[in-house]
Amino acid sequence: MMGYYIIAGLIFVVSLYVSNKLKSKFKHYSKVHLQNGMSGREIAEKMLRDNGITDVRVISTPGQLTDHYNPSKKTVNLSEAVYTQRNAAAAAVAAHECGHAIQHAKSYSWLQMRSKLVPVVQVASQFSQWAIFGGLILMTMVSVGIGQTVLLVGIILYAMGTLFSFITLPVEYDASKRALVWLETGNMLNSQEHKAAEDSLKWAARTYVVAAIGSLATLLYFVSIYLGRD
Repeated sequence: MMGYYIIAGLIFVVSLYVSNKLKSKFKHYSKVHLQNGMSGREIAEKMLRDNGITDVRVISTPGQLTDHYNPSKKTVNLSEAVYTQRNAAAAAVAAHECGHAIQHAKSYSWLQMRSKLVPVVQVASQFSQWAIFGGLILMTMVSVGIGQTVLLVGIILYAMGTLFSFITLPVEYDASKRALVWLETGNMLNSQEHKAAEDSLKWAARTYVVAAIGSLATLLYFVSIYLGRD
């Protein structure tokens, strides 16, 4: 188990660094005010209109960095700061979330795949850790055979979450690409503002990369235990 704690510790440190860096970047770019004077809400609404999307609402949601697109309700949910503020960070986030709405409208394959996995992953995430640690305990205290079976079930469940985290990567990167292309071609931002928006979205994407790599590393560790005991 020591190996698991080492991996978990390394992942935690890297994740904490990227998260803090992201918050720092957004705080910095929140001071880069837009020359066009548009708020995050206005940016989002214009991007939706420009892409012919009329059935998606832009609403405010509590919290910080809680921005997301809800495909079932067809709402672009912007955190309070992004919704009201008029800076490069707000523009980047608002446009990125609208990128997901465009993916939904155009039936983007990776988004469809991720959406189908959501209910499966929700169940798997609740039971995977219990099954894995339960299997390890059974292997050492009760029966190796039964423990291996329970451990394998846990690994399969955990693998579903790992798969989901990797499918999320192209979804997030594509949404950012759509956002940046629209911001540039629509002349929404000047060069300084666009660079700030691009850097903001790069650091946001890195949080998903770290999560995916961390999930894969943990999965491989548990697989190695299973194979080693088999």
